[in-house]
Amino acid sequence: MKFKYTGIRVRDLKRSIEFYTKTMGMKEAHRGKMHAGGIFVELRDKESDQVLELNYYPPGKKFCEEYVEGSELDHLAFWCKNVRRCYEKVLAGGATSAVDPWDESGYTLAFVRDPDGIWIELIGKKVNPATHKRNKKP
Repeated sequence: MKFKYTGIRVRDLKRSIEFYTKTMGMKEAHRGKMHAGGIFVELRDKESDQVLELNYYPPGKKFCEEYVEGSELDHLAFWCKNVRRCYEKVLAGGATSAVDPWDESGYTLAFVRDPDGIWIELIGKKVNPATHKRNKKP
C-alpha cells in the first residue's frame, strides 16, 4: 500500500479553496463531480508530493450529512521556513489560533484551525532571531 492523499469534508467549497490556495499556498490540480452528486477539488503543494482533497456534498445528495466538528482527523501539517511568520499569515487569511507558536528541541511549532475547524500544524526549524534580523531586507 501507498498513502495517496487526505480528503476532508468542507461546508463551503469556495471559502475552503480560497483559504488553502491564497493563504496556505497550494494550487488547484484537479476538480470533478462524484457520481453521488458531490464535488471534489484536489490541491497540491509545489514543495511536496502530498495532495489535499476538498470534498463538498450538497444537501439532498447521498453522502451529505450534518457537518459536525470532530476529532477523526487529528491535523494536517505544513513545513514552514519561519513558523511565526506563517502563523501570522494564516491567521490573517482566515484561520483561528489553536496553540500559539512555541520552540521545542530545535523546532518551532504552532497550531491553527482552518475555517471549518480542522487543526493545522505549522512546523519548521527554529529561526535564530539574530540570523533572522541579519538576513532581513530593509
